[in-house]
Amino acid sequence: MSLKSMTGYARARRSNDLGEVVVTARSVNHRGLDLHIHLPPELEPFEPALRAAARRHVRRGHLSLRVRFTPAHAAPGAALNRPLFEAYLKAFDEARTGYGIEGAPDLNAALRIPGMLVQAAEDEEAPEGLEALVVETAESALAALDEFRAREGAGLGQALRDLNAAIRRDVDSIADLRIPALDYYQSRLAHRLRELVQGMELDPQRIAQEAAILADKSDIAEEVSRLRVHVDELDRLLAAGGEAGKKLDFLMQEMSRETNTILSKTASSGEFGLRITSLALEIKANIERIREQALNLE
Repeated sequence: MSLKSMTGYARARRSNDLGEVVVTARSVNHRGLDLHIHLPPELEPFEPALRAAARRHVRRGHLSLRVRFTPAHAAPGAALNRPLFEAYLKAFDEARTGYGIEGAPDLNAALRIPGMLVQAAEDEEAPEGLEALVVETAESALAALDEFRAREGAGLGQALRDLNAAIRRDVDSIADLRIPALDYYQSRLAHRLRELVQGMELDPQRIAQEAAILADKSDIAEEVSRLRVHVDELDRLLAAGGEAGKKLDFLMQEMSRETNTILSKTASSGEFGLRITSLALEIKANIERIREQALNLE
């Protein structure tokens, strides 16, 4: 499965002897699935079928479907929406006088405005085959939306892989500095302990052992190991595709926690600690970049 962005736009148009249906699909980021379907009154009975179609294509995000239907012929019992028609004439007159445009209102264009023709009897059933036309058009729009989101997702996926590769290089560099930083910290502790017990009769070997025990608490081997596991898991998630957004967000929290621990453990490791700090801060910056990008993924 491919990664998909939650942001996309698509439009589909279909027609037959009943008329023309136009469906616009637009999606943006959202924590869950939030469907909004906008239908003219005569198509409202088709909303459950459209919701089912939307759920087949979109798992997460705010999705807006707008459906417009223009009948091929005025249905029996259809009536003119007089307030809307009068508003059309008024707007046309204002545009003509305000901008000096020559011309007259186009009745055919006016009658094609959504809502201009309304059913006189609201309980009249929709023509046979209209639901199929509406749902098929929606499926076409949703399929096109899927293609748009997949293209966006491919670009996001490559950006995330590049950021993860940078994190991997920085983790490897930190691993190379781990032993020198640990040796420096242990030597510094031993020196400090000797200063504190100066004049006391204590075994120098015991002092060195105590320094080693204390220094061991600043060892970042476990954090480096877990970061490497997380980096591998991130690559696996990106390769697997599908609904990766929430999983990536959780993984970034874990990676950020390990990086913070590295920063706290190596704060007193001298020059090596400073180099580790610089690398760890860059890792944190890339983690945040990944988290921001992951918000756009389904």
